[in-house]
Amino acid sequence: MADRRSIADGQVEDRAAAFTRLAEGHLDASYRLARAILRDPAEAEDATHDAYVQAWRKWSTLRDPSRFEAWFDRILVNTCRNRLQHSSRWQARDISGEILVMPGDPYRQTVDRDVIGGALLALSPDHRIVVTLRYFLDLAIEDIAARLGVPAGTVQSRLHYALQRLQSAIDPADAGGSNR
Repeated sequence: MADRRSIADGQVEDRAAAFTRLAEGHLDASYRLARAILRDPAEAEDATHDAYVQAWRKWSTLRDPSRFEAWFDRILVNTCRNRLQHSSRWQARDISGEILVMPGDPYRQTVDRDVIGGALLALSPDHRIVVTLRYFLDLAIEDIAARLGVPAGTVQSRLHYALQRLQSAIDPADAGGSNR
C-alpha cells in the first residue's frame, strides 16, 4: 500500500513539474497576448491567471507537450473572449473628433496608438482576437484557425471584416470609399 502511494505521489510531482516548466516558459508571452486582446493590464493579469488554472485542470487532455503553446493559447484566447463578451465595463466611443494633432507633433505615435486602441475596443471579441493573433503574434491564417478550432476561411472572413471596421473607425473619410 505504501509503495502505491509513493508511486502516485511521484507521478503527481512529475506532472506538476512538467506543467510548471512549460507554463513558466510561456508566462510573459501569455500576458502580452491577453493584454493585446483585452487592452487592460488588470484584466489581462486576471485572464492569464484564470487560463493557467483552467490549463492545470485540463492538463491531462494535452497529448503532446510540444504543442503546449498552441494548446494553452487556445485556452487563453477563449478566456479572453469570455471576458470580452461578459464585460459591461467596456464602453467604446468614438473620440476621433476630440483629437487634434498638429503636423510634426512629437506625441503623434502616442495619439496613433490611442486611436488604434480605441478602434480595437470597438471590434467584436472574435474580430479582436483574429486581429491580435495575426498582427500581434504574427501567426499565419492556418495557425490562427488551428488555435481557434475554426476553418481557415472563417479566420479570413473575420480578419477581412475586422480590418474594414478598423479602417472605418480610424479614418471615416477613407472608409466611405472617397479618394483624396
